[in-house]
Amino acid sequence: METIPVKGQHRLCRVAIGEPVGNLSAWIPEGRSLIITDRRLQELHGHHWAGLPAFVVEPGEQSKSLDTAAAICRWLMEQGADRSHFITGIGGGVVCDLAGFVASTFMRGIDFGFVATSLLAQVDASVGGKNGVNLDGYKNIVGTFNQPRFVLCDTGLLRTLPREEIQNGMAEVIKHGLIADCGLFERLEQLGTAALDPRGGHWEYLVSRSVHIKAAIVERDEREAGERRKLNLGHTWGHALEKTGRLPHGFAVAVGLSYAASLSVARGLMRREEHERVVRLLKAVGLPTAAAIPPETVWEALTRDKKREGDRMHFVLNKGIGEVVVEPLSLRELHDFTMASGDRPWLLAGDPGHFGEQANPGTQQPTP
Repeated sequence: METIPVKGQHRLCRVAIGEPVGNLSAWIPEGRSLIITDRRLQELHGHHWAGLPAFVVEPGEQSKSLDTAAAICRWLMEQGADRSHFITGIGGGVVCDLAGFVASTFMRGIDFGFVATSLLAQVDASVGGKNGVNLDGYKNIVGTFNQPRFVLCDTGLLRTLPREEIQNGMAEVIKHGLIADCGLFERLEQLGTAALDPRGGHWEYLVSRSVHIKAAIVERDEREAGERRKLNLGHTWGHALEKTGRLPHGFAVAVGLSYAASLSVARGLMRREEHERVVRLLKAVGLPTAAAIPPETVWEALTRDKKREGDRMHFVLNKGIGEVVVEPLSLRELHDFTMASGDRPWLLAGDPGHFGEQANPGTQQPTP
């Protein structure tokens, strides 16, 4: 097991990679712990926290709402919870975001931790102290910055994930390589489709490198005043696609990475052959690089992004493989690039809702 510290302004979070969920009792206070999880996880793994009060939500993004957060807070009051209690969110990105938001706001904040059960949660959603819920389809528009006490990343759980969930998380691993680690990107290129096999012996490496990259950035800029914006690579266009096209998060981010790379080439920051490497890797792991959604529809959602400041938006651009830069771009420039005719490899002709080029997701397995 490897433990990576993430030093926040007010607390230290320990990310334990390779720690089995069965060891949860060693991380939580006895007698004052409560669980937030989803129905599938409760059915598959609830024996690991048997005897602890648990609030069970339905799997899926629809649970990450203010209504669900309010229901959990009412349940906490029914349980007699106070500031001495401890909440553990056990699940993927939805559960971790939701549990962290509730813990950060209930009674103005109680301690919490996560057991991250999906690749997306282990490499991104549960690390860094961002907690939030959606409102009217807009991602994480209501939220907090608050570090958990711990994140347990049981990589053994990844073996039972559906292929699509592995692909969802893989988009964030690729993103981390593009941001700060060309070696990680090259390792993924070497693995190709084999990167999706959680039995291949490379999972602790992929999770560890992603957490190290994110932790280093978060420690320098916990509240996203500057450098942490780099972690939004692919997310500006990606979040807009999530809202308008109902794409899974990682699939939308993959198209966003293609969009950002294309814009980077247009601005002279990235060579076209490097852009082609990005597209080739995304396709190798079965992620889409284009979406058949009218750009006008996506543009409308993009203008409501949290990163907008007046008539400008902080946009993350590639400077080759392994380096990015954040530039304040005018909405006019982004609009002109998005709507321009010609080479737009991140846009497909077709029916809205078809989200692009994707490999066969394979046989679906139970979600852990």
